Order: sequence, then C-alpha cells, then structure tokens
Amino acid sequence: MPPIVYQDKCQGCGKCEEICPGDLMELNEEKKAFCRAKRDCWDCMACVKACRFEAIETRIPYQLGYYPARLIPKVREKEIEWTCIDINGKVDKFLVRTHNK
Repeated sequence: MPPIVYQDKCQGCGKCEEICPGDLMELNEEKKAFCRAKRDCWDCMACVKACRFEAIETRIPYQLGYYPARLIPKVREKEIEWTCIDINGKVDKFLVRTHNK
C-alpha cells in the first residue's frame, strides 16, 4: 500500500524525497509531497518515519489488517513508538529502541 500524504500537514521539507530508497517521493509545485509511482512502493515506511510533521501514513495491507487499520511510527531520539490501530479502533503502542544518532 503506498503512503498517504496529508497535504494540510506537509511542510515541504523534502525529507521523504531524500530518504525514499525507491526514489518514489517527490514535491509538487506547491512544495507538497506525493508518491509518483504508487505501484512501485514496497512499504518500507522510510518516508513515514522521516516525516517529523506526521504528514505521511502507511495503510496496513488488506491481507494483514483491512481498512481502516493503521500503523503509525513516531520517531524519537533513541526509540520509535509504533501505534497500531486495528479495524475495530483498538489501539496498541510499542516502543522499539534504536541506535539513531
């Protein structure tokens, strides 16, 4: 499932464009991010984790959670807080320690 960009939250910083390993994220004329080739996205979530404005979200594929299930990362200095929302709205949070600088 390709990333969803909330245009009202996007600040046009370009971090998603820099970090996308598939070179799929771009900024449009209004300096808002979008995925230029949604079929080529492999759901690595690099853009989602790089966006400090929480403007990009990845939907969980139907095989795993069905709409409207979501998985939302919040990157911190030494950890990532993952929020998982299932199809019934149940929220679970997980902390994963990282070695980010």
